[in-house]
Amino acid sequence: MLIHIENVLTKESVASLRTALLGAEQAWVDGRVTAGHQGMPVKLNAQVDEHSQLARDCQRVVAAALERNPLFISAALPNTLYPPMFNRYEQGMKFGLHVDGGIRLHPHTGNKIRTDLSATLFLSEPDTYDGGELQIEDTYGTHSAKYAAGDMVLYPSTSLHEVTPVTRGVRLACFTWVQSMIRDDGNRRLLFEMDNAIQRLNATSADEAARRSLVGIYHNLLRKWGEV
Repeated sequence: MLIHIENVLTKESVASLRTALLGAEQAWVDGRVTAGHQGMPVKLNAQVDEHSQLARDCQRVVAAALERNPLFISAALPNTLYPPMFNRYEQGMKFGLHVDGGIRLHPHTGNKIRTDLSATLFLSEPDTYDGGELQIEDTYGTHSAKYAAGDMVLYPSTSLHEVTPVTRGVRLACFTWVQSMIRDDGNRRLLFEMDNAIQRLNATSADEAARRSLVGIYHNLLRKWGEV
């Protein structure tokens, strides 16, 4: 399940992050420092040192925005959010086909985080660079994401994906992973679709007893499948 989440960040927040990130060249490192065995040969980009003060400051902005976003909460049902990271692709840079590692260590606590969902939050407007599409493969084919600055794509971390070569401009983005309360992607999708249906029924003032029953079923399934 791929989900396009619009306006996670306001244009003002995006501009502030871009100014901070592009104005601190000393905080950028080779993106391969966090690549695993599979990603090392195919990864060519730069990323902000996740232990730097710049990273921590920018992480707080993104994490706070995600906590306020009802679509993200409904789709991800987050248990733990990996501290958001930031990368940059310039001309000739790319990240070849790979699957994200299943477990990551929290950079500040050392706790293990299971990566159920991957997310990319775009920080550059799509007309400012050529190439740089995030291409994600699933059972329905290959999907391409190159969204407006401030928009996010959320997708299962089990998906094979890549960032195509940038041929003009600079692609600046934020990326992160989520350990969901619902481990199984199919169960998580069912809950997301049920939540959407409940919200639509609420908006139309449909039968109150039916709505109450659906809400109860939703929470009973969450209780049955949830891991906290």
